[in-house]
Amino acid sequence: MVEQGGTIERVSPDGETSTFLDISDEISSGGERGLLSVAFSPDWKRDHKLYVDYTDPEGNTRVVEYQADGDTVDPGSARELLRVDQPYPNHNGGLVLFGPDDLLYIGLGDGGSAGDPDRNGLDETTLLGKILRIDPEPDGDFPYTVPKSNPFAGEGDARGEIYSLGLRNPWRFSFDPETDDLLIGDVGQDEQEEVDVVTPAQARGGNFGWSAYEGDARFNEDQEAPDAIAPALVATHEDGNCSITGGVVVRDPDLPTLAGRYLWGDFCRGELRSFTPKPGTTASDDVALGPKVEGVASFGTDNAGNVYAVSINGPVYRLDPK
Repeated sequence: MVEQGGTIERVSPDGETSTFLDISDEISSGGERGLLSVAFSPDWKRDHKLYVDYTDPEGNTRVVEYQADGDTVDPGSARELLRVDQPYPNHNGGLVLFGPDDLLYIGLGDGGSAGDPDRNGLDETTLLGKILRIDPEPDGDFPYTVPKSNPFAGEGDARGEIYSLGLRNPWRFSFDPETDDLLIGDVGQDEQEEVDVVTPAQARGGNFGWSAYEGDARFNEDQEAPDAIAPALVATHEDGNCSITGGVVVRDPDLPTLAGRYLWGDFCRGELRSFTPKPGTTASDDVALGPKVEGVASFGTDNAGNVYAVSINGPVYRLDPK
């Protein structure tokens, strides 16, 4: 369980907790800053490696590898993979996630403030406003490897780490475990939150339009994104939304009525909602499930497919068919 203040807690089946990793002295916390996510190596049973994304005391993004030893992690095992300067205190993104290809995906917002003032979203020379894809294994003296199959690898001044671009703040994204489709909850500006749904082929080099577009509406007129991928779902502020929390495609066999549906929420609205995600198609069946989670901040699944929703206030909820 990741705590924004800088610790990761282990929760045993009987509910007992213990500190797995404590890097609270290494981070800045508050607002959108802090320890923002953890990803465990696909080969965890052998290598016991984990990867965390946090903002350091200067507010800059750091992605760091650690080595676990039994039930704890030695902070001294830290190996920094990536450091990205953040010009403003918001829009840090913050999710690290291993994809179906066992490569590490990293979500970064556009650098913050409002309106993409530095025009980072569509700029291929910066990592801000992107989803990155890297192999954590070192490449010689370089701390990680840029996959040659990345869309901008070897393309002039473009950053080879970039996998998808044109994003404002992809706070949470996920992969459908059956189709490998990429689903992104991208936080909006003044009027629209959005969910993007793309196939693996569309995700590679996919341009989601920010800041030429906010959702499906034109935004910065000096920005052009003629090939922008339209959102599958737009959630308006007029309906009480303010900051989308991207979710997961439900594959829990104990939740048959939600099978294959995308579960998502909004930080302000709190409703748990779902729709059928189809790449290239606008959602037509988005509905509220009934339960609400105040300050919903994240979603997750376990190896059995159980689905969880996390509140910024502390509770973690599991969807139960009862």
